[in-house]
Amino acid sequence: MAVKGRGGTGRVRTAVAVALAWGVLTGAGPAGATPVRPAGGAPHSLLRTSLAPGVAYEEFTLPSSHGTALGHLVTVDLREPGVSLDLLHPGAVASRLRLSEMAAKRSAIAAVNGDFFHITELQHPGVEATGAAVGPEVAGGRLLKAAVPQGQRFGPAAPPGTSTEDVIGVGTDRIARVGRLTLRGTVTAVGRGTRPLRGLNQYAVPVDGIGAYTPDWGSASRARATCGVDTSRSAPRSEQTYEVTVRGGRVVKRTAAPGKGPIAADSFVLVGRESGARALRELKMGDPVRFDYGLREAPGPRFTFAIGGFPIVRDHRRLTGLDRLTGAVRTAVGVGEGGHLLYLLALDGEMTYRAGLTLRELADVMLRLGADDVVNLDGGGSSTLVAREPGGRRATVRNHPSGGTERLVPNGIGVFSRS
Repeated sequence: MAVKGRGGTGRVRTAVAVALAWGVLTGAGPAGATPVRPAGGAPHSLLRTSLAPGVAYEEFTLPSSHGTALGHLVTVDLREPGVSLDLLHPGAVASRLRLSEMAAKRSAIAAVNGDFFHITELQHPGVEATGAAVGPEVAGGRLLKAAVPQGQRFGPAAPPGTSTEDVIGVGTDRIARVGRLTLRGTVTAVGRGTRPLRGLNQYAVPVDGIGAYTPDWGSASRARATCGVDTSRSAPRSEQTYEVTVRGGRVVKRTAAPGKGPIAADSFVLVGRESGARALRELKMGDPVRFDYGLREAPGPRFTFAIGGFPIVRDHRRLTGLDRLTGAVRTAVGVGEGGHLLYLLALDGEMTYRAGLTLRELADVMLRLGADDVVNLDGGGSSTLVAREPGGRRATVRNHPSGGTERLVPNGIGVFSRS
């Protein structure tokens, strides 16, 4: 695996993150930044509190073009000893759980929901929605899944030049950054040659590709992997599919249709479509097969944690093409101060504030907070932020999810403190 490693701690500067974040909110922003003025005026602080050394929570209202938005913000200073972030997930890629439950299982002191995901499957009758996320997932330095093709993504229109491979995360150097994770791998059948690996635990495999499914996938059906095409999620299901199961390094099962059910610890499943299916069809029972994979990461050290989403701010500038018309409840994560500070923001979905922000306004707010790079995460009914009360034992939901209750989601960003 290419995604391994353990970051060092380095010397840490003690800071009150709430005061730092709010000082940027109400000020003019970092030196050299383009002045940003969200529509309607400055934010109004409602609550500020410290969750742990280097971790703070605050609430603020913000006038926007569609009304008043209510923001819930967790600020994380990675220079503080014992503070860290990691991916929260239900235990399987193709599954969902409430964010508060994922946070409780890992004893996270705060968290926000994560990537867009395969929430519905209306275009292909009889095919189940998997619940799997769009982009890559790295947890504890281990790659759980790679990104689906661009045309197979869910979520609002992303800015030009962004990719389903875009992630935000923390490297082995304990510096947060926005990057891109591209799967690189091969499938080798001894005596029959080698083909590129085009997917890892994804709900959609590229046309002509072969995707690998490990026990990390879970028990969900793999049928969706052969639906749609690289440029269109709604394109018909492929008529050329094949699946093989490999246990102990040898083929033990062959079938024309992708299956479902748990994958044994010593096994993996290969799903092929078009030319990938034809290659798998040539394999015989007992044939030795292996697959190898890693990531091409750009830029920076290897990620110990990463989650997918699409960038809306790079190098302290809004990306072009951001929607300035549609207001919505949203979740975003920003990186500031050279990767030492993270800003985890979720808007409130209570009826009074449900108009939310446009993507352009969201970028402006994150810039004003002090973020230099920002990724937009899943919004609407998924937008959730949980945080522990000072001295409390469990993180609770701080915003009002717009659906009335917490939505089941595939992943989130967890904040941890050893203090």
